[in-house]
Amino acid sequence: MPVIEIDRLDDPRLDVFARLTDSALRRRIDAERGLYLAESQFVFERALAAGHVPRAVLVERSALPEVTFQLGAHGQGDRTRAERGLPPLPVFTGDRDTLAGLTGFALHHGVIGCLDRPEPLDQDAVIAGTAESATADGTTGQASRARRLVVIEGVVDPANVGLIFRSAAGLGADGVLLTPRTADPLYRRALRLSMGTVLQVPWAHTGGWRDLAPRLHAAGFHIAALALDDRAVTLDAFARRVRGETGADAEKSPADRLDRIALVLGSEGYGVSDACLRTADTLVEIPMTNGVDSLNVASSSAVAMWALRV
Repeated sequence: MPVIEIDRLDDPRLDVFARLTDSALRRRIDAERGLYLAESQFVFERALAAGHVPRAVLVERSALPEVTFQLGAHGQGDRTRAERGLPPLPVFTGDRDTLAGLTGFALHHGVIGCLDRPEPLDQDAVIAGTAESATADGTTGQASRARRLVVIEGVVDPANVGLIFRSAAGLGADGVLLTPRTADPLYRRALRLSMGTVLQVPWAHTGGWRDLAPRLHAAGFHIAALALDDRAVTLDAFARRVRGETGADAEKSPADRLDRIALVLGSEGYGVSDACLRTADTLVEIPMTNGVDSLNVASSSAVAMWALRV
């Protein structure tokens, strides 16, 4: 693979790393589905392990040997790429100060990879649990049946989206659904803060509640929305219901358990939409103290997913 020493910050080949926004990368016409950036060696290796195709790599000189090894281990050497009909992978390198001057900030752990966006997953496959997922070690598999889904409704901060994905991966969610206006999980900040779990948890875009609710109900999901609402039950009470615990002695009745839960998380400013409030089977709140009415949506997601884990 060609290793190219950076000597001009205005080199047009470096535009993907410095002069194109996330949304511009998404619209790039030289890749079928657009491009995205993976920052840090950890996230970049997860992208390679997931089978995503790199188009260019920007590497701090001190990290070059390790990144070159990663590329070879994941089939990105010149011969392997040629066999797949891909051009040689350009690897741009320079010292830390030069790369900071190019990108406007210090590289996170020495590397940014520019990769083709993956093929979008079908929402019904995510709901059913048949969408292929990737584990942390890069192996892939299929869930036999999804039992916990997260629906992100209109969360616009990529950082929050990334943190929700990290909780979803770590706390056992089987998939994530994104309603319109939710930030793109492949935006660089979302991907970095997710620690690459956006590449691990199956996710798909979905439409409004008129379409989504029947799909979830048909698959046997109980829709539970986190909401500040007079009708909301506490998370503890709902978790007991999910487990089928009844009465003071908390006897468990398998017939009464809620086996499949779709947890809805609303936007930072306004929470879940009116359409969601009308559609949800249960509204749930996290009890708070000291005059605080709620947690940040990313924090709330972790608390709720822990309480409702399988």
